[in-house]
Amino acid sequence: MFLVNRSPSLPNWAFFIERGAVLERGRIAFFTAPRNELVRKHFGETPALFGKRVLGLPGDIVVHRDGHAWIRQAHSGGGFVDFDAGALKPLTSSGERLDPGPTGAVPKGCYFMGSPHKDGFDSRYAAIGFVCSRQVVGVAR
Repeated sequence: MFLVNRSPSLPNWAFFIERGAVLERGRIAFFTAPRNELVRKHFGETPALFGKRVLGLPGDIVVHRDGHAWIRQAHSGGGFVDFDAGALKPLTSSGERLDPGPTGAVPKGCYFMGSPHKDGFDSRYAAIGFVCSRQVVGVAR
């Protein structure tokens, strides 16, 4: 699949999507967004695929602290590293309330998807939440 990018939250203008590829931390993956009122209002009844970076893997711990989402990532050499996944904004650019996303362990088969863009609409917010395997279309190349 070939996708042209219209979002300022991704680095490239186009992507080749590899279906069935394994999601790895740091890679960009495309997924279908949840169906809820906030997504519908901003992206329409049938939104385009969302593309975000895989920031949290199953078993990583998500916490909200000091107005930011943080991911405690386990490392193969032992120990953990806390990664700042971005600020939690209280409102959308048009004034709707943004509820903070899920906290706790990222469930098996799910991921915390994020963006370095300050206005990224991603797993930091409840309207997106954890992205699970059934939503994932593929990994970007």
